[in-house]
Amino acid sequence: MNVQVSSKGSTFSRIVAGCMNWGEWGVNLTVNEAKELIDNCLDIGVTTFDHADIYGHYTTEKLFGKAIKGNHALREKIQLISKCGIKLVTPNRPDNNITSYDTSKGYIVKSVEESLKKLQTDYLDLLLIHRPSPLMNPNEIAEAFTKLKSKGKVLYFGVSNFTRTQFEMLNTFVPLTTNQIEISPLHLNPFLDGTLDQCITKNIRPMAYSTLAKGSFFASTPGDRVVRINEVANQLARKYNTTLDKILISWLIKHPSGIIPVIGSTKISRIQSAVDALKIRITDEEWFMIWEASMGKSVP
Repeated sequence: MNVQVSSKGSTFSRIVAGCMNWGEWGVNLTVNEAKELIDNCLDIGVTTFDHADIYGHYTTEKLFGKAIKGNHALREKIQLISKCGIKLVTPNRPDNNITSYDTSKGYIVKSVEESLKKLQTDYLDLLLIHRPSPLMNPNEIAEAFTKLKSKGKVLYFGVSNFTRTQFEMLNTFVPLTTNQIEISPLHLNPFLDGTLDQCITKNIRPMAYSTLAKGSFFASTPGDRVVRINEVANQLARKYNTTLDKILISWLIKHPSGIIPVIGSTKISRIQSAVDALKIRITDEEWFMIWEASMGKSVP
């Protein structure tokens, strides 16, 4: 199942495969293992892959690129997302003296050029500014986006981790198609601070990372809040004859903003679970049962 991320944006798979853990920051897949994971994702309808230039200390895009190199037919079947704007301190970037942000026109264009080279592709389906910089100049970002789009190197643009006002400010200068943010039963801020409300108003779908709170729901010694949520989610899992993770993903996708989960696992079984969760329809009351468990109190 594919969905349009906005009225003026690309069409992506309803579940996105997050690639942050494919390389040095995670399981360190071989090229052949990456190829196999890509194929397995396609087999279950997951055609969109989420990257960032910094993943794996600037190396994971290159791994993915080797896995799809020369396979033009495959490139036509998939959608590639990448992000830029964070400058990490790492041996791969010896000139970076401090972790900082750079959203200048020159840096954005250069970052995209490098991502395209590493990913072995001529274009990105979507480029995101990874984090908002206090120094970002919307005119410069708009100029970079316009240049990249005119050359066919990026089809659409968005942001990640932006507040409502930061999104509104940049969207005034250049059309944005999504905001990729952290959302889970343990991270409720987007439900309360107007971020998801804005997505509905703008008719754009938000993308959600850390949907299972970085594995917190499966911790050997979970905190009280996780225990409360798991108790309710497991109760619902028994009712729907399914698993805890599927209930938690179904909780996210029930929201009217049309949240697109980015699943960071390298296990195809976990990605399959997210796909399966699309079929689960919990009730409004059941949604609020998980909300109440997270908040530790009933709604007013």
